[in-house]
Amino acid sequence: MSGTDVLICGAGRTPFGRSEATGRQLAIAAVNAALADAGIGWSRVGAAFGGSDSAGLADTLVAQLGLSGLPFVNVKNGCATGGSALVSAVNAIRSGMADVVLAVGFDKHPRGAFDPRPEDWGLGAEYGSDGLMVTTQFFGMKIRRYMHDHGITPRTLALVAEKAYRNGVLTPGAWRRKALSAGEILESGMVSDPLTRYMFCSPGAGAAALVLCSPEAARAMDGQPVTLRSAAVRTRRFGSFEVFSPWIPGGALTSVSRDASAAAFEEAGLGPGDVDVCQLQDTESGAEVMHMAECGFCEDGEQERLVASGATGIGGTLPVNTDGGCIANGEPIGASGLRQVYEVVQQLRGRSGEHQVPGDPRIGFTHVYGAPGVSACTVLSR
Repeated sequence: MSGTDVLICGAGRTPFGRSEATGRQLAIAAVNAALADAGIGWSRVGAAFGGSDSAGLADTLVAQLGLSGLPFVNVKNGCATGGSALVSAVNAIRSGMADVVLAVGFDKHPRGAFDPRPEDWGLGAEYGSDGLMVTTQFFGMKIRRYMHDHGITPRTLALVAEKAYRNGVLTPGAWRRKALSAGEILESGMVSDPLTRYMFCSPGAGAAALVLCSPEAARAMDGQPVTLRSAAVRTRRFGSFEVFSPWIPGGALTSVSRDASAAAFEEAGLGPGDVDVCQLQDTESGAEVMHMAECGFCEDGEQERLVASGATGIGGTLPVNTDGGCIANGEPIGASGLRQVYEVVQQLRGRSGEHQVPGDPRIGFTHVYGAPGVSACTVLSR
């Protein structure tokens, strides 16, 4: 790892799903859980970074957490909000800004599909009329092309969702805690071909927070630290096909996830083959399939065999989305990236209960992807 080592000494999350609490209230609960896990009070935190997509500004949380005067920077970067807050916290420790830093992500969304307003992104009204504005349609188009190019079948998409719901049953904080068979998922009603209703995540509410520390600060804390070996954020390059791309490119496509994951592995001095447990963005089943290859865990097209063999299950050779991912937890945009890191931290600590990966996992990886083509990845170890 380049620069100063950074440790995660505290991790907290709320249940995800529907909630009577506000997004801010959920954020406060997650922060307090992370502080308790680290065994410190708010006054020990020297800087904070965080944000939400639609639940308000993170810096306003100090009204409940404590008016200590610390620098609190708002972060808003789509589904990469949590990952971007984490990178900012890492850089704050490495720069000497503070030796204990908080990263928090939270959100609360209404029912229904995510459907951002084109005017917010400098796009014309015709963009939505072409079918690319509604995210369900975009993801359907993207995985359909991938299936055509690499021989992926609809059953593989159903098996990915089946695994998500199965893992959600075992995860206390998950929203969807009812097992569904691949057959039920395939028959659940077409939304955007080839994606059916139960292949998608749902907008929801939730929060997650992490306490990051320098090695010196960590020695005075009660928690079981996990080393954050790398954290990288990248944006799209020319030729990518993203939710807000104003064109549909021909030929080979670039991938922001390939760039972010490669940067994270290079910084960590490790590769995909070293990973014991990983979290991949699964806004819908097709996303997990594509991200397996884009993050380097297999070749394009190998997912058909790997998923069918159970390799991505909790007891498989590459456990993916062990807490049920976005499909079972739902996606509060600001919180998803830190929920992933929370899950890997607990897996490396051996504290994941019924959904604990066997065999003493030592290396973990997380990946988020979102509009308008942003990806954040981390590599963790103990």
